[in-house]
Amino acid sequence: MRQNHPQESHIDGNTGLGGNQAASQQQERRALFALGFAGFGSSAMMRVCDPMLPALAQDFNVTAGQASHTISAYAIAYGILQLIFGPLGDRYGKRRVIGIAALLCIVGNAIAVFAATLDLLIIARVLAGVAAAGIIPLSLAWIGDTVPYAERQAAMARYLTAILMGLIAGQWVSGVITDVWGWRWIFALLFVFFLVVGLALSLDRSIRREARRPMSGNGYIRDMIGVLTNLWAVWLLVVVTLEGAFVFSAMAFLPTFMHDEYGFGISVSSGIVALYGVGGMMYSFSARKLLSRFSEGGMAMLGGLLLTVSWLVVAVLDHWEWVLPATMAAGIGYYTLHSTLTTRATQMAPAARGTAMSLFAGCLFLGISIGVSLSGLVIDHISYRWVFAICALGLGLLASAFAYSLRMRDKR
Repeated sequence: MRQNHPQESHIDGNTGLGGNQAASQQQERRALFALGFAGFGSSAMMRVCDPMLPALAQDFNVTAGQASHTISAYAIAYGILQLIFGPLGDRYGKRRVIGIAALLCIVGNAIAVFAATLDLLIIARVLAGVAAAGIIPLSLAWIGDTVPYAERQAAMARYLTAILMGLIAGQWVSGVITDVWGWRWIFALLFVFFLVVGLALSLDRSIRREARRPMSGNGYIRDMIGVLTNLWAVWLLVVVTLEGAFVFSAMAFLPTFMHDEYGFGISVSSGIVALYGVGGMMYSFSARKLLSRFSEGGMAMLGGLLLTVSWLVVAVLDHWEWVLPATMAAGIGYYTLHSTLTTRATQMAPAARGTAMSLFAGCLFLGISIGVSLSGLVIDHISYRWVFAICALGLGLLASAFAYSLRMRDKR
């Protein structure tokens, strides 16, 4: 039986829910559809370097661990810039800022196309991460502003579909194009995509009419301090940091593991890893049914169990056939756990969701950058399997602790 939801504190700083309810819902669906396209591109850009690590290592004559700096550098830039984009979204309108951020994404991708050294490619990825920081977290904050808590996790699941499609495209299409034409064509494709999406969002009349919050001195500092002095919010930030470190360390190196350990080509390896996104889509389509049967603590435990078993299978079993179902199950597990965590995070600071969600996303990507960097060292000096085993056990313990904290909080 499901636990009670946290008390709803619904504050919409950008869009009104008054007036005709049907018209409001239609406008909400259109807005979510547009944000889904931007989220698709952001998610794809986030993961495009995963399958191309062997090609980058060969082209620039470096190790896979050194090539993985294209992933960790992106994550660091993405995480830090949350602290700027969140308050900007609260101040100028979340969708307006998302449109500008999408246009800025073309800069890093343009430089990546012509990068002659690994260092220049890393700089390009930093710039891309800086711009992309204003897309997914502000979209999640916008959903928090416009959708009541009781319906929010289902709405998150719909938005998640676009994110997962981007994840699959970013990993699989990147691998195929890298194999056929070379990795530079990936960044050229991203350049065109963000140019089109950024213009479409920026020229939308409803977005240009979004309300702006008046300038309020050190209001943003107060908003941030308000989140960081809330013990429950700090706990959620710690959880998402560790989640990012464990989940994405395992996923980032899986294509290279399949290439080095089993001799698969880059396109096949990236296709196998795309099953992670397929698993996530399976979750998004079954989210309503799962939410009707499990409490939020139960969802967290289910996600953690699937992640632990999946990555232990990859770490321990020496047969590539097991990697396929394990990868798909890991995708189901991650999005079951993460959607529960994200939905709770939207209630950290209802009056300043942009700022709160920016801290949340910043911590996620801080965890990713730390985890991928440390995992690169482990892989260069020990083995891939140690990384998968550590991530499996870490995720199991983390999900259990988070589920327990949810149960204790809901009993109050």
